[in-house]
Amino acid sequence: MAQDSGTRTLISQAQLTRGRGRVIYWTLLAVVVVVFTLVFIGPLYWMVTGALKSGQEIAQTPPSLFPKDPQPQNYVDAWTNLRLAKLLFNTFYYAAGAVLFQLVLDTAAAYALSKLRPVLGNVILGLMLATLMIPAMVLIVPQYVTVIDLPILHLNLLDSPFAIWLPLVANGFNIFLLKRFFDSIPEDLMAAALVDGATPLRTLWSIILPMSRPILGVVSIFAVTAVWKDFLWPKLVMPSPETRTVSVGIYAFSGGTPMNVVIAASVIAAIPTVVIFLIFQRNIMSGLTTGSLKG
Repeated sequence: MAQDSGTRTLISQAQLTRGRGRVIYWTLLAVVVVVFTLVFIGPLYWMVTGALKSGQEIAQTPPSLFPKDPQPQNYVDAWTNLRLAKLLFNTFYYAAGAVLFQLVLDTAAAYALSKLRPVLGNVILGLMLATLMIPAMVLIVPQYVTVIDLPILHLNLLDSPFAIWLPLVANGFNIFLLKRFFDSIPEDLMAAALVDGATPLRTLWSIILPMSRPILGVVSIFAVTAVWKDFLWPKLVMPSPETRTVSVGIYAFSGGTPMNVVIAASVIAAIPTVVIFLIFQRNIMSGLTTGSLKG
């Protein structure tokens, strides 16, 4: 280990400025960047180009790197044959509801645990975090039993958006993220609001939420992607063709549809989440790091 200006590094600055050390450093850096770029971009490229290939070309071995005869008509066929407009609308609707429910209920829970500090609040938070240790597959059966016969009300929520929204609300990870962010907000602001006569609800609305836009954006993105990528749960609770999400709908229509058209549908289904991430990536990184800087 070498020390330079109080910072410990694996390689000293003197070694990096020498000819051989500089070449090795930049070579390793370039290799790592290229490898990780291929790992992340490679599947996306393969999916986009595969959607432009013919049925014979996409099935050939070895596969071709570029489409020999690009067929953009595959995207049109995917949009019309698989009813992607309806599937995307359903998914957007479920995602919007999931965002609304999580922002309201998870924010209220995190605010109570962080600023109101109820009795046994740490125990409650610990139990919430303990649920993250339970595999999601283990919860499928009890959740499904609950959905088909909602306790107390005895309602069947199959083909209802609440079958997707309600399980997503109970998200211990998002509550923990929000709580950590709220913990970083100075207590002096809370004390000043209390002196001015603000109620806890007024303080949340006028002080906490305006300062919490980055982490609220992160929670929103997590809610959207959770709905968008989920397959098994929507397949169980949305059996009707009219209520399917985009992932379930593509799977349902894939049986009698050419593979290149199915891949084109997958590309179209992936575009909204990619665009959302590219637009809000700064907010995501800011929200994830701000709450961790405290102390």
